[in-house]
Amino acid sequence: MHHGRKVPKLQRDASHRKALLANLVCSLIEHTRIRTTLAKAKAVRPLAEKMVTLGKRGDLHARRLAVAALHQKALVKKLFEQIAVASKERKGGYTRITKLGQRRSDSAPMAYIEWVDAYVPKTKAAAPEAPEAEAAPAPEAAEAPAKKAKAPAKKRAKKEAASAE
Repeated sequence: MHHGRKVPKLQRDASHRKALLANLVCSLIEHTRIRTTLAKAKAVRPLAEKMVTLGKRGDLHARRLAVAALHQKALVKKLFEQIAVASKERKGGYTRITKLGQRRSDSAPMAYIEWVDAYVPKTKAAAPEAPEAEAAPAPEAAEAPAKKAKAPAKKRAKKEAASAE
């Protein structure tokens, strides 16, 4: 019989597999996209989607269940405040797996796993910073052409000296 073989073992014992999947979900929350083997991406997808479902619930019990699974309060906070809010309208399928091909060293199939509704910060906060960022490179840009102008002047002087003879 084939009962109870739903979980991919990933050639690890239960505690190591549980820790691996929790760490992969934490990395996914932190970086919004991670590169891993296809088998690990397929194994981490159900846990990641369950964590988003807990985040959408948003109550204290859901938060405690997420902390119990992930063991990192700061990332649970990010999950509940950013990722779950971005996926509020979606009823499932919060992650996307993109196949990348084979790893060079051992030919293991690799994949990206990422959030479908990646959190994007508000553009209003970025707008005031943009003029400051554009103003700062201007003095550096003004210095660079001045240095480049010296080299052609030397070449011109040599050419004039050579033509004068």
